This record gives sequence, structure tokens and C-alpha cells, in this order.
Amino acid sequence: MVQLKPTRSAFLLGGAAALVAVSSKAGRGAGSEFLAGEGMPYAAFDRLPRTDIVVEGGTIHVGFAPGALALPRAEIFDWVRRSATAVTTYYGRFPVRSLRLLIVPVGGPGVQGGTTWGYRGAAIRILVGAEADTADLSRDWMMVHEMVHTALPDMDQRSNWLSEGLAVYVEPVARVQAGDLSPQTIWADMVRDMPQGLPGRGDAGLKGTQRWGRIYWGGAVFCLIADVGIRKATGNRLGLRDAMRGVLTAGGSHEVDWPIRRILATADRSVGVGVLSDLYADMGLRPTAPDLAALWRDLGIVATRGGIRFDDAATLAPIRSAITAP
Repeated sequence: MVQLKPTRSAFLLGGAAALVAVSSKAGRGAGSEFLAGEGMPYAAFDRLPRTDIVVEGGTIHVGFAPGALALPRAEIFDWVRRSATAVTTYYGRFPVRSLRLLIVPVGGPGVQGGTTWGYRGAAIRILVGAEADTADLSRDWMMVHEMVHTALPDMDQRSNWLSEGLAVYVEPVARVQAGDLSPQTIWADMVRDMPQGLPGRGDAGLKGTQRWGRIYWGGAVFCLIADVGIRKATGNRLGLRDAMRGVLTAGGSHEVDWPIRRILATADRSVGVGVLSDLYADMGLRPTAPDLAALWRDLGIVATRGGIRFDDAATLAPIRSAITAP
């Protein structure tokens, strides 16, 4: 979840009710100071001891709010490094030179939520259950999701679908490129979940949508269609990754405010084709429903009883392979 100033945006994939439950439960504990209010507690974070983790292109300053965790801190730091490696693999470097990362212990198991801010420097807050174990960290997607947010400028809330959709799409692709997931796993997830992002009765374009499925999975569908479109237009030489690297190179991290049209135009210039701006005029402003079944067929993704299999003779199979290539 990305925090837009000055208001709170929609919660990430688990739904808003999950955040309310976690925050209510955690708010009674020792770390409640770090969960209260609408804004990131920068001042509170800056009072904490920090451990610096140097990554390619930046430094992550890790602080821990009060509270006990079953996991040793060494495992937490490994998780942070692994997540940062996936992000740097996709973007070519870590998106920001300095990132405050606050780990807040809460009750229960697993990794339970995350929020990203940029208005006083890039900052992420991750809620980690006191009972979380090594397996929880190995399958976690939230840390990478939040780090991806730091690579995109802050926008007005009507454009929240692009911020969340990009994080939903890039996170698994980056983890495949870094060797943490298999291509079969993420394509099976896309086939299962992307239909949630298609427009339904009464939906308009993606711009300004308030529906959870449209924000997260609708934005992810936009990113996939853009990735395929850029690769088709450039003979599979370039993709969405190259376009978003161009935004980052132009100074478009989460620490600045840009309108969505500037982001898309900058990305288009980086790859020399106008795919993103044209797609925004279609999917962003109208309730366009791409034919996902035809797309899966062309990419060579065949649903089976146990998941999916790849058809490497399909028309766009080379594009499918290039999207996740290390």
C-alpha cells in the first residue's frame, strides 16, 4: 500500500478489513505509537537504533519498533536483502538512495501489512507477526511490493490504480528474475486473479476507480498489456521494465510528485513507442475489457487441472519468456 499525502489510500491485496483488524489488535501493544495516526511516524522512527543495509544504489536503514519477534534479527535482515535484490534486479538499481524501513511487531503469525510514504524521504512500515517464522518470510510478497512503490512518483488518488497495479505486477516478475519464484507460479496466479481487474457493470475506466479489484488487479492487467505491447512494438528488445527504468532515471522516485500523464510520457520516451499513453487513453478513461483468454493463448499459457503448462509454439511465447528472463 502506498500512502498518498495527505489521505490514506486503499489497503493492499488482503482488503481494508484486514488492516483494520491488525491495526486494532496491534494498537494495544508496545508498538502502538508506530501505528497511530494518518502519517508515517518519521520522528518516532528516527529515535530508534538503526541497522544499515547497503544495496546496489542505496542504503536501507532498518529500525524495529518495540515488541518481541520469534525470528532472529539476522533472518529479518536476510529477508530485507533478498527483497531489495529482487527490486534492484528489475530496476537496475535500488530506487532510492536512502530508505527508512520500520519493522513493527504485531500479534499473530506471518507478515501482515505494509505502507509506503515519500513526503519526508522514502519510508516503509511493515507489520510482522510475533509468531512469524522463516517460512513466512520466504513466501512473503509484501516487502517487495512496498519497495516497488518507491520507484514511482507520488500521484493524486485517482491514479492509485497505477501505483498499486504496477506493484502487483512487478513484484512477482522481479522475484522470478531474481530466482525466488518460478515462471509457472506467477503465470498461474495471473490467470487465476487478473479477471478480478476487468470492468464490471457500472464501472468506468481505471482513472478514479474505488473498487478493490480494479485498483489492484485492473492496474496489473494494464501493466501486463503494456509490457506485451511494448515488446511487440520493439521486436521484443524492450519491455515495461525498460520504460519504468526510464522514469526512475529521469528522477521519478516516490519522493517527488508527478501527474500520471508525465509518468506515462516519460516511460514512453524511454522505449521510443507510445504504448503506455495510448493504453491509458483506452483503459484509463474507458471501461475497456481486454480479452484475457486470447492473451493467455497467444502467450502460450495453457490451463490444466493442476495449474498451467507452457506452449512454446504459441505466437507470443518468446515475449512470455522475455518478461521473466533473468
